[in-house]
Order: sequence, then C-alpha cells, then structure tokens
Amino acid sequence: MEAGFCTIDAFKPQITDSSETKVNQLKFGGYYGLADKSISVIGNHIEFNRQLNHKLGLDIKLTSLAQSGNGISTFGISDIFLNIKYKAGEKTNLILGAKIPLTDANKSQNQLTLPMDYKASLGTFDLILGMGYRFKKIQWAIAIKQPLIQNNNTFNSEEYPKNSKLRAFQSTQKFIRKGDLMLRVSYPISLDPKLLFTPSILPIFHLGNDKFSTPNGLVKEIEGSSGMTFNSNLYLDYEIDEKSVVQLNFRFPSRVRSSRPDGTTRSFIFSLEYRIKF
Repeated sequence: MEAGFCTIDAFKPQITDSSETKVNQLKFGGYYGLADKSISVIGNHIEFNRQLNHKLGLDIKLTSLAQSGNGISTFGISDIFLNIKYKAGEKTNLILGAKIPLTDANKSQNQLTLPMDYKASLGTFDLILGMGYRFKKIQWAIAIKQPLIQNNNTFNSEEYPKNSKLRAFQSTQKFIRKGDLMLRVSYPISLDPKLLFTPSILPIFHLGNDKFSTPNGLVKEIEGSSGMTFNSNLYLDYEIDEKSVVQLNFRFPSRVRSSRPDGTTRSFIFSLEYRIKF
C-alpha cells in the first residue's frame, strides 16, 4: 500500500444504498498491517463527506499512524486530505484535492533522525487530481498525486552504530519523492440485500526514482524506487440500517518496488470502518 490517497472516499468503490438522499456522511476507521523490516503499523482516520449540491461534493479526512518494531515505537497525527468532487456526468466524477502534512517527517530519537519507516506522514504537500467512471457494474478510478513541497527528513543511516538495525535502512536526507499514478478497478457483487462483496485491483506506479543527499551534499538517485506496486483489495460492506454501514477491507500487494525508501509499502492491511449518513 502506498501514499494513502487510494483510501480517499472518491477513489474507493462507490456504494449505492437506501440513504442516497442524505447529504452528510461521517466515517471512523482503523487498520492494522505489517510493513518492511519487521515493523507493524496501526492507522486511524476520521472523515467527513458533504454533498454541497447535485454536482459538488466535499471530503475532509484526518489520519494518524503508529509504528512499532526493532525496539522503536512511534505515534503521530499524519495528514489532512481535502478534496472536491465534481459530477461531470451520470457515470463520471472529477476530483481535485490536496494532502496537507501535519508533520515534517523528521522525527528523532536519542538525537538521531529516524528512517521514513517510522514517520506518521510522508511530510510532503501533494496535489491530487483524479477521475472516477462507472461502466455497467465495473467501477474505474484513476488519480495522480504529485508532491509540490518536499519534507524535511534528515535521516542518514551512517550516523547509527554499525551494530544498529537502522544501518540497513535507506538514507533519506533531503529526500526528494516522486509522484504516484493510481488505477483502481472494482466489481461490486451483491450477496444479500444488506451484504456487498467487492473485489478490486489497485496498481500504483511510482513515477521515477526518489533522491537523497549525502552528508557532503551529493544528490543521488535511489535505484529501484520507481516502478509499480500491484495491490489486491477485498471489501465486504454490511448495511446495518438505512443510515449506517460497516466495511471490512483486506488488501495485500503481489508485486512491490525493489526499493521503498518512503516506508509506505505494507505486506498486508486489515481495516475496519463505520460510516453513518445524516
């Protein structure tokens, strides 16, 4: 899983239910997953969706993240996602948004900067552009997320003792992160009037090698950090009543980039979300 924008409401499989006339939606959710280098992650979010009129919708999402592994535990508030959705046609939505970091991704411990794998956020301010399209029952979403402002990470693995496990992490001092292109294809299957099963595929293309600076100021590309991560998602939605739904989601990658210095890739994620419309 990468970079977080694939979990924005406008890019997730859309559900038609009996509460379509409601204009507000509130979501609470959390997930557990395993990351690289024996690190476990627990994430949380709260999200508000508002239908402004027939054409325009507004989404606001606040996230947090805790990481634990190799004797290190961290927690922090992550990002605010702010998105506007425009209904361009009966089957087409256009999305304009931003990811606003609430941390500079430069958390330290014992006066040494930690790797990106222990940061609550990528620390970048990102522009998000996307489109959703429905063809019969198949739902498509495509989006690009481009950093406009980079983070302030100063992690240099060589500062750690030779016996430290953090020596094996990729240095990300003055990290320059490339953008991401996402494609999601989903197919909802009704198992029951209240139960919906949605398999989904989610390839994410990292659009170039990331870069970092050595202590003497030399800028280097991180080989293998570009390329595709191919994820599979399984959603299960249960409609409690006409206003509220519980969603379970299991997702995992079958292909990952050979180098992942941003620390965003997960070997699996299991998430639970509750949403209510009013």
